[in-house]
Amino acid sequence: MAKKKSVTRARATGKSAKADAAAVDAVRGDVELRLELLHSMLLQRRFEEKSAEAYALGKIGGFCHLYIGQEAVSTGTISLLRPDDYVITTYRDHGHALARGMSPRGIMAELFGRADGVAGGKGGSMHLFDRNLNFLGGHGIVGAHVPIATGVGFAIKYRGGDQVCLCFMGESVVNTGAFHEALNMASLWHLPVIYVIENNRYGMGTALERASSIHDIYERAASYDMARAMVDGQDVFAVREAFSEALTRARTEQLPTLLEIRTYRFMGHSMSDAVSGTYRTKAELDEHVKRDPIVLLRAMMQEAGEIDDAAMAKMDEEIKAVVQDSWDFADQSPEPPLEALYEDVLVDTTSDAREEATV
Repeated sequence: MAKKKSVTRARATGKSAKADAAAVDAVRGDVELRLELLHSMLLQRRFEEKSAEAYALGKIGGFCHLYIGQEAVSTGTISLLRPDDYVITTYRDHGHALARGMSPRGIMAELFGRADGVAGGKGGSMHLFDRNLNFLGGHGIVGAHVPIATGVGFAIKYRGGDQVCLCFMGESVVNTGAFHEALNMASLWHLPVIYVIENNRYGMGTALERASSIHDIYERAASYDMARAMVDGQDVFAVREAFSEALTRARTEQLPTLLEIRTYRFMGHSMSDAVSGTYRTKAELDEHVKRDPIVLLRAMMQEAGEIDDAAMAKMDEEIKAVVQDSWDFADQSPEPPLEALYEDVLVDTTSDAREEATV
């Protein structure tokens, strides 16, 4: 057992990973980068606020899970990926899709259930997808997408590529069988997958401490001799640094990593859940809001003289205009035709079709 542990530690602190993390740390002073990160997080925040408004007005049906408070996780990780890398996530997927570069228009139209949505209006809030961006979807079944991510990692290795697959999940996923089977396989076969647990403390309305016998859930990876780390999810640079190490490990050594990124959702589990809910106090929520990732980055930049109130207001107004445009676009988009019910149901399994459908 001691030998296994030392191997894991070596994986987590290899020279290449350290060098990559140092490079990320060096760009903390890059004003252009900070502005991009701030813009990405603010776009996600304003989009989600508009989504909440649309849901309240009946524009969005079904389930709707907002990402407010967790923006540093999606931004910090996805900002380091290449276009040919893969992303797969849960039903709380709006922020990830925006961070990956998916069109706000296409996302909002999908939320509205319209034909111009990224999934033709047939997926809705929980099932955003964009093949061109290698965004392999939001998935509604808790933990069911984790084996899919492992399969993507296997496909990458089988084809001899150097891409990685980034798999997001909530902390409640670690108590499912699929999670353990998928991670065991990824470690056993040395697959380039980075599993990111977005630990926002509550699996729906159940606190982590009431659901998991292990509170430091990143330690679950020790069972599979997998590199692992816990990260402050409200600090976008801390996220980038930890993810950079995992990215180097996956790309150059084809080894998986489990990151527990501790964050906090400022909204309820879904739009059907009260903001603070009956399972947490308003005082607890208010305390976590003090570490809003957008506010933290903005304060850092203002202190460094990299942005002022006027520039911040201008960025905010421009983003609000983009989000309003996405609403207007979605509102004008037509409903899917009835015949769409029969489309994308079966797959043509001829050899030519299989080659075309290869992700």
